[in-house]
Amino acid sequence: MKATLLLALVITVGLWIGAGYYFMHRIGETEMRTAAVQARYMQSQEQLSTVRAQILLGSVLVRDALLDPDADLDQYRQELDITYRALDDSLALYVPVLDTQPQRERLARLRAQIADFRQSTLRVMAEGKGRDPRQALGLLRTVVVPKRELVIEVSEQVQALNRTAFFQQQDEVAAIYTNSQRQLWQSLGAALAISLAIGLIAASRAGQLENVLRRQKDVETRTARELQDLSAKLITVQEDERRSIARELHDEVGQLLTAVKVELSLAQQAVDSGEAGTAVLAGARTMADTALVSVRDLSRLLHPAVLDDLGLPAAVDWYLREFGGRYRLRTSLERLGPDERLAPELEAAAYRIIQEALTNITKHARATTCRVTLDRQDGRLFVQIDDDGVGFSQVPLTQPTGLGLIGMRERATGVGGTVQFLSAPGGGARVSVDLPARPVRTEPAGAAVSAAPAPLGHPMVVDG
Repeated sequence: MKATLLLALVITVGLWIGAGYYFMHRIGETEMRTAAVQARYMQSQEQLSTVRAQILLGSVLVRDALLDPDADLDQYRQELDITYRALDDSLALYVPVLDTQPQRERLARLRAQIADFRQSTLRVMAEGKGRDPRQALGLLRTVVVPKRELVIEVSEQVQALNRTAFFQQQDEVAAIYTNSQRQLWQSLGAALAISLAIGLIAASRAGQLENVLRRQKDVETRTARELQDLSAKLITVQEDERRSIARELHDEVGQLLTAVKVELSLAQQAVDSGEAGTAVLAGARTMADTALVSVRDLSRLLHPAVLDDLGLPAAVDWYLREFGGRYRLRTSLERLGPDERLAPELEAAAYRIIQEALTNITKHARATTCRVTLDRQDGRLFVQIDDDGVGFSQVPLTQPTGLGLIGMRERATGVGGTVQFLSAPGGGARVSVDLPARPVRTEPAGAAVSAAPAPLGHPMVVDG
């Protein structure tokens, strides 16, 4: 849940940062463009003003040269050269606001008019020297002044084009500002909508995780309660088992040993009186053999030695024969897969699960046949116990409540496996167990080696 909320926060902050960066970038570009347009406009206007000033200064110099009877024409020409060089420098520095075809045409015409004005002023100075002042003024009015006015008119036209281009650029900048503002609001709206969506998704995900945690907590609470109940039931079962073993020892072995003691006493009396006690000793021997068989059966029920010596299939085979004969149940065993021995804890868990399943069959199923399958494949051990009894009363059996069923599930879980209980009412039941098939660890050199296991290389069915 923390990771989900953190991811939502990072995405939201990223959206807002991205929107802010985009807007600031657009604003920065617009401001730079505006500053560049203003700089070009001011420079162009300044250069055109300088051109007009130099034209006016040139016409004044020509007038002074014509009206001054003692004028030094060389000096005036030098001043005119300086004026025209300044004019040429201004034209060289001139940059139009927009480099359009009308601007280029107006600028070419201005250059041509300036060149014409320059030639006209120089010619007038040469022709007007020594003439009557009124004739000189007439040359100024008829030649120089019209040329000057034409140059000024063309420069004003160029300025007018610059102003028009400047206003056009201002309008475009204003449009860019408006468009940027609209895009900003759209971006902010989209970021807000996405942030709300992320918030809703994060809240929904947090709610789902909370529900998962609540269900997990409920499962853990139920499991803990089941474990407590199982522990209490196990204590009861242990006491019942001990009571059963004590009763078996008292009723069978104890009585047999008591009878053996009585028989030995009778044999001793017969020997003391000189009578033959052979028959009495033979009866005592028979009773001792019976007691030995009872003790051996109890030992096998508690933990069969064949499980340690020959492995799981042999132990299950023996148990099915004994169990089927005791309870008049037709049993069969099918063995599939390789014949490697498994880890002792796995074999013991599988054996106890089969024991408990068969005990439940005799107690509740009212079955006549039972089939056990041991299948080794792909590193797993699959155990399946089928019967033709009445089946489970609760279908499907997802949460077993009986002590035996809980015990089977706990044994499978304890070794990393699973168990499933399947049933159809009146159609029998099936217990499916899936365990990891970990092979037995190899004994170090010099250690004792157990007896070879029974072969499992081919399927085999054993009827009990």
